[in-house]
Amino acid sequence: MNFTKSLITFGLASTLLFSCKDTSSKPVETKDELNNKKEITVAAKPETASFKIEGMTCAMGCAKTIETKLSKMDGVQKATVDFDKKEATVDFDGAVLTPEKLYATVEATGDGATYKVSHSK
Repeated sequence: MNFTKSLITFGLASTLLFSCKDTSSKPVETKDELNNKKEITVAAKPETASFKIEGMTCAMGCAKTIETKLSKMDGVQKATVDFDKKEATVDFDGAVLTPEKLYATVEATGDGATYKVSHSK
């Protein structure tokens, strides 16, 4: 009986000592994050475009899809789409892109007829 208790105690102690590792200090990137990484470059002609997007029906589907499409474009530094305000704000390199190309990309997202850009600033 004493031997069994000692064996169980030793097993639990060794499990606790060797199983607790600090993994929080090093973030792990997923395969998608590695594939979607974009090299950050300094814009030669930094510009910002803000415009309304009509036709969005949800934040996680529509707004996130449009934001992802805009973010992946060459020359885009940062893109945010606010579903509640139905507005997009894009920081981009004016030497590479024009606001019209951004609008065309938004309107082409999905089936090509769902989203309409208006009231550009």
